[in-house]
This record gives sequence, structure tokens and C-alpha cells, in this order.
Amino acid sequence: MKRLIAMAALASLAACSQPAPEPETAATEAAAPAAAEAAGPLAADGKSSVGMYKVTTAEGVEFMEDVKADGTYSQTDKDGKVVETGKWVQESPTEYCTTADTEGAVEKCNVEGIDAAGVWTSKNAEGQVATVERVES
Repeated sequence: MKRLIAMAALASLAACSQPAPEPETAATEAAAPAAAEAAGPLAADGKSSVGMYKVTTAEGVEFMEDVKADGTYSQTDKDGKVVETGKWVQESPTEYCTTADTEGAVEKCNVEGIDAAGVWTSKNAEGQVATVERVES
């Protein structure tokens, strides 16, 4: 009987000394970057770069820019006429770059941000500033 009690005590201790199961936070943490990658690059407003935008130049000229998930964009004037198409990249929320489809076009990058008043601006290499508004559909 003493031997049986001793063996039961050892079995109990062995069961208690097993490592605790891994917490699920590791799986959750691994999933977070994957989800962000799947969403694609982020615009200055913290949302996906893909979408429709109304851009107003300092001179008051307005155009729409459709930024597509396939890496292309198109700009239309106030009458809906396509005035430019090309490819876009956004490595960070503060830098948006485009390359027009025209022959000899070079990549042009704009510095973007949202100021304290909540106004989204985009400044090109020549120092021209435009305001940007996301158009929700």
C-alpha cells in the first residue's frame, strides 16, 4: 500500500511539472503582420492606399484619382475624361509615387501627411501642394 501511495504521489508531481501550453498570443502576433501585408500599403490616413481620391491643386483645379489594387491608377478631370494613367507605389504612408504611362515618363514622388487640422496634403518635388480627400463609395 505504501508503495502504491508513493507511486501515486510521483505521478501527481510528474503531471504538475509538465510545461504549460503555449499561449495563443504568439499565433495572434504572427497573424497581425500577415493581415497588414494582405491589406497592402497604407495611405496618409492609415487606410489602404487603394481607393478613390479627390485632389485639389493650389490653383483650385480638381481631379479624381482612382488608385487600384493592381498597382495602376487613373486620373479623370471634372468632366470624367481620363487625363492620365500609370502605375503607383507607396512604400510608406508619407510617400506616394506614380509613373505615368506616357513614353519617357519618370517616377514622381509626393510627400503626404495630415496636419493638425485634419487636412491631408500632398507635396510634389517642385513644392506644389494639393489637398487630398478620400472618396468613400
